Amino acid sequence: MDVRDYLDILHVAERLKDTPRHCTTTKGRTESVAEHSWRISLMAFLLRHEFPEADIDKVIRMCLIHDLGECFTGDIPAFVKTDSDRDIEDSLLNRWVKSLPEEISADMELLYAEMDAQKTVEAKIYKSLDKLEALIQHNESPLDTWSENEYELNKTYAYDTVAFSSWLTELRNAVLEDTLEKISKGSQAASAHSL
Repeated sequence: MDVRDYLDILHVAERLKDTPRHCTTTKGRTESVAEHSWRISLMAFLLRHEFPEADIDKVIRMCLIHDLGECFTGDIPAFVKTDSDRDIEDSLLNRWVKSLPEEISADMELLYAEMDAQKTVEAKIYKSLDKLEALIQHNESPLDTWSENEYELNKTYAYDTVAFSSWLTELRNAVLEDTLEKISKGSQAASAHSL
């Protein structure tokens, strides 16, 4: 690959560092899409021994590239993203991927096709981690940063996605326990404050 092509790819991807997500960090700072992508990649790396049948390096590659379309559209939370939003993001991403050097373009197209099809264990792990990371981040963020619908979403979101794996279902259940504890403590604090 030509070094200028390499730098051009990195310059586009750098946009994700400045692309805010709906979630905040523990300290209440708005997180970036790049931070989310990094953490789901770390989550995948940590699962190597839990999923010995899976190509975890492929899962990590999926996690690294999964939100590159947001370089062009910004982040739209899943609960408000429309089919039209997805079509626009996919179109812009596909156009960019096709413009990349042939070997990189081919690698990315194969990964995106597998991710979209959701047939392989690797694609299912990636999708689960993408959703679970958002839930975990919400549990880490201050409760006053949650929108009203997130109280219910944090209780129900992603169960269908993790259903293929008993380990990921167990993780989802642990995240739910943390959610319920956070909401309960928040309610108790609000009650005590109003007295």
